Amino acid sequence: MSSSQQPFRLAVIGSGPAGVYAAETLLRSAPVKSGELEVSIDLFDRFPAPFGLIRYGVAPDHPRIKGIITALHRILGRGDIRFLGDVEFGTDLTAEDLRTHYDAVIYATGALKDADLRIPGIELEGSHGAADFVAWYDGNPDYPRTWELDAESVAVIGNGNVALDVARVLSKSADELLRTEIPANVHEGLQAARTTDVHVFGRRGPAQTKFSPLEARELAHPKGLQVVMDPRDLEQITEAQWEAIKADKRTDQVVQTFVGWLEEQQRREAAGEEPTDREGGPVQRRLHMHFWHRPVEVLGEDGKVTGMRFERTRLDEDGELVGTGEMVDYDLGAVYRAVGYHGSELPGVPYDARRGVILNQAGRVTEADGSVIPGAYTNGWIKRGPVGLIGATKSDAIETITCLLEDIEAGRLSPAPERDDDAILRLLEDRGVQYTTWDGWMALDEHEKSLGAAAVDADGEPRARIKVVEREEMVRVSREGAPQPTHA
Repeated sequence: MSSSQQPFRLAVIGSGPAGVYAAETLLRSAPVKSGELEVSIDLFDRFPAPFGLIRYGVAPDHPRIKGIITALHRILGRGDIRFLGDVEFGTDLTAEDLRTHYDAVIYATGALKDADLRIPGIELEGSHGAADFVAWYDGNPDYPRTWELDAESVAVIGNGNVALDVARVLSKSADELLRTEIPANVHEGLQAARTTDVHVFGRRGPAQTKFSPLEARELAHPKGLQVVMDPRDLEQITEAQWEAIKADKRTDQVVQTFVGWLEEQQRREAAGEEPTDREGGPVQRRLHMHFWHRPVEVLGEDGKVTGMRFERTRLDEDGELVGTGEMVDYDLGAVYRAVGYHGSELPGVPYDARRGVILNQAGRVTEADGSVIPGAYTNGWIKRGPVGLIGATKSDAIETITCLLEDIEAGRLSPAPERDDDAILRLLEDRGVQYTTWDGWMALDEHEKSLGAAAVDADGEPRARIKVVEREEMVRVSREGAPQPTHA
């Protein structure tokens, strides 16, 4: 590998963690740091603002988000990665365009579509994918501004992080969320919600949840909320299973949280005391935790959700989940499935529809027959499927960038015909694309903070930020607040 007269040109599609960490991994690689390889990186996103899943796929009150945003902001703010937002791959920019202007491309578009739950009635009105709801309350500009929240009792299907986020947002009062960056339309929608009971269902037991101890404890935090446990869900845990639970610190802490809630619930019932929230206040909403429930059917009438049927489950002697044959019905007005994500196909990029990923080998994009497509790579959930957290995304990036560097060293990549940095800007402008830049994001960032400073939360304190939802407004603020790049 040797330094060439012109930098190695890389395009990254997607500015969430997978895209940013892939670019950062290349910049931190030995050949680049030693000066042996000079690189030029353009980071594209379909949204006018960066950060992908972190901005549009996680609950605004999630405790770890600020830290992740800060890390990504620090990387992109250095200036050695060029951000170009509001550019839709497949429409504004094609795979052929990328081959013309870049020596290689990394697809890091994530997975934001709901995985299917194939049971009868899932298509009924009032049955929703959790990802759609998350997009609404996170202010995704591509989603409607309103969400119908007139059901008093709702179900959340799943025991992962997304299920927790959805359950927490549905369980909190709208005013509590004013401490976050939720848009005005989301606050108005949640304020008008009629929800009083949120039921969270998991196929397995309390020990098999994917919650962290902190996330489990936070479920009981909302003001006016009572957590309701079913004694049967803990009673059916065998002695051997309890031993396994106590042998794992994280699992034990999570399960003991549920045990504590149940013991307090039973103590109050035995004493004839009225239930309260965690601070002793009156109960306004209830969060029901259900384990050992396998979804069987969404029940409906006149095309609308009226309930849901489950089969109770257990673990057999081999630790496999089996049905007990006992069916249980619940009256419900809405259902949110949070059973996983599924990646979307990108135009002109080989795709595995069953797994929802780009066809690849260790990050190298391949054809259906397994042959490698030179110069095409992938990273993150669209590479491996929607599993794992930030740590896994960083490991993915190392694997993908290692393959990229090997291919550069071996001379497997053909140089792009068009090597002018500004040529891609001229192409976008010729197509009428109102792209945004990092300076534009900084302007939008300050604008959102100023909106927050001019408003107050439920405690009368200025809000940190109010997220802008409308795409046109995001683009306007971004482009008016920052000078556009100049080029010949």
